[in-house]
Amino acid sequence: MARTRLTLFDLDNTLLTGDSDVLWCDFLIRQGVLDREEFAARNADMEARYKAGTVRAREFSEFYVGTLAGRTPEDWEPLRQQFLEDEIIARIPPAARERVQRHRDDNDLIVITTATNRFITELTARHLGIPQLIATETQIVDGVFSGRTEGHINMREGKVVRLHAWLSARGSALSDFDITAYSDSINDLPLLLAVDFPIVVDPDDQLAAWAQEHGHPILHLR
Repeated sequence: MARTRLTLFDLDNTLLTGDSDVLWCDFLIRQGVLDREEFAARNADMEARYKAGTVRAREFSEFYVGTLAGRTPEDWEPLRQQFLEDEIIARIPPAARERVQRHRDDNDLIVITTATNRFITELTARHLGIPQLIATETQIVDGVFSGRTEGHINMREGKVVRLHAWLSARGSALSDFDITAYSDSINDLPLLLAVDFPIVVDPDDQLAAWAQEHGHPILHLR
């Protein structure tokens, strides 16, 4: 009997042209919420070290989650909606939408799995019509973002840990599915190694070399 197909999409630089965390920080600087002198250089440094695969997962995640600190989700909602409309929607290439639709037409179970936090990415997932989202979780204390993450960060090996936990909560396991995963980044190599059909998308140099060495398909959506 054929197993159910599970398709995992990384978000940033895979379905989206750009990185949600980096774009969010730039957006807040332009809105005057963050100080340009304090945050612009740190934002660029985080982006560069993430692409190189050298930044520590917690350092990376809590830098961006820290931009939410001190406000409630309700406080942030107008800016979050504006961010989606102004910065995100136009950065989703038609080919990425078509790829998602192809898997939807095949009745795959589709999941976005992203290192970016849930508060920033859940509107993007909703816009794409993908209700299943595995993302880094933010800590909220007394209704206010603390600026810290909560639980396993959904990055590198953490994506595999979180995937197992997500499937377990549904009463399933990896072995129940034929799994395809799409990503652009060497940071997602642990996830790509854990699935049946890894597909790299507009990859960084390290991931492109790995895909070529092992004969995995390279897809261009941009």
